[in-house]
Amino acid sequence: MTPRSLHRTTLALAMGAALLLVLAACAPIPKLADPGQTLEGDVAARQLGLQAGQGQSVDQQWWKSFGDAQLDALVDQAMAQSPSLALARARIARAAAMTENAQAAQRPNATLQADVTRQRITENGIYPAPLAGSIRTFGNVQAGLSYEWDFFGRHEAELKAALGQQRAAEADAAAARLSVANAVTKAYVALARAQAQSRLLDELVALRQQGFELVSQRSSAGLDTTQELRQAEAPLSDLQRQQVVLREQQTLLRNQIASLTGQGPAATAQLTAPLPRVLDWQQAPSLDLLGRRPDLAAARARVEASAQDVRAARTRFYPSVSLSAFVGLNAIGLDELFKGGSRQFGAGPALTLPLFDSGRLRASLRGSAAEQDAAIASYNAAVLDAVRDASDQFATLQSLREQQAAQDALVANAESQYGLANQRFGAGLVNRLAVLNAQQTRVTQQRSQLDLQAQTIDAQINLMRALGGGYAEPAREAAEPAEQRPASHG
Repeated sequence: MTPRSLHRTTLALAMGAALLLVLAACAPIPKLADPGQTLEGDVAARQLGLQAGQGQSVDQQWWKSFGDAQLDALVDQAMAQSPSLALARARIARAAAMTENAQAAQRPNATLQADVTRQRITENGIYPAPLAGSIRTFGNVQAGLSYEWDFFGRHEAELKAALGQQRAAEADAAAARLSVANAVTKAYVALARAQAQSRLLDELVALRQQGFELVSQRSSAGLDTTQELRQAEAPLSDLQRQQVVLREQQTLLRNQIASLTGQGPAATAQLTAPLPRVLDWQQAPSLDLLGRRPDLAAARARVEASAQDVRAARTRFYPSVSLSAFVGLNAIGLDELFKGGSRQFGAGPALTLPLFDSGRLRASLRGSAAEQDAAIASYNAAVLDAVRDASDQFATLQSLREQQAAQDALVANAESQYGLANQRFGAGLVNRLAVLNAQQTRVTQQRSQLDLQAQTIDAQINLMRALGGGYAEPAREAAEPAEQRPASHG
């Protein structure tokens, strides 16, 4: 073996031994408990005794199902003007910037530096005369390139975590859009209900007034007593009070719609709303859609991001290896800077070891694990709340359907009574007061029917919100984690 080959062999053995020492010197990684398990919407539904049937899906622009152009325009305006949506868009932009920053860490870093310095050179330094004690100009032009190898997957984990946070921000924005559309639509339906109730109430007041006048005439003729007159008069005051309450409700709802659409109260002061039709669902949307709720998608993305944060925190216990290189020109005196003798270049690896920083690293890892546990708990709570919410809306709709059937029968009965009273009045068998009383009964039952219709529409709106409003997660990037459940802490 030649001296040169012996030297190379010795150097290789020394480098191998040094690498083993490096790996042995890494800070010890603490053992962590395994994280909790995430629930899924359909699993939680079955645990709570709910059946997820094959129902209809929900359109992302579900409010258009009501076929009201004025409502569509109000929702569109609210989407454009809502401060909460502007905040959500800003958070998406911030998350996207964090993703770009994580992506940049995976690429080589190139720099270009140029500087000129005018200084007096010390007489007691490394420069000999005639440089020592003189004032000279130092010029430097240098290009550099550095790259850190991701041997242990830290950059990859940080990128996946950033992508997860970006997905969460996008889902949060979808949840905000759903909340705005839900608020506008519910306020619009409530306004329509109040206005329709006001019209029926005006009709009822007119009937009560006619009845009171008839009783007053009969009392003056001695056919009815004063007590019967007071009984006929009493409901008028209560109905007039209800009219005041309905007018107040309409004003408050118009103000709410104005605020949601980014307008002043004057813009909706004359707003009138027809009561939308109850959606004709042969079968209501099913619990299969629960997993598409944007709030659940956001919570799920945060669970996945937190798992990657734990992975990134663990890789910080390992050494990092980077390579840097530079090439440029350096000279004393600008007239010498671009001469061949001023060139300089160099390259070399760098190794960073976490030898005396294990306390901070352990705290960071445990903190990341705690964040993962919190994200899982938050997600599971959101799943259970979503299942309860959807279950409540299903139960409410079922109850309203049964109430509506009973109320329709009452309205039909009141219509029949009114028809019979008219016939008897035409035959001279009863007086006009009997017809007015039958009309009042009919209008009263119609008011109850109207309330049930508005409640049913409101419950359908709530159900579409509870099932995510037709939200669909965007396609995932190739760099995103493939696993659905969080990785183990340990």
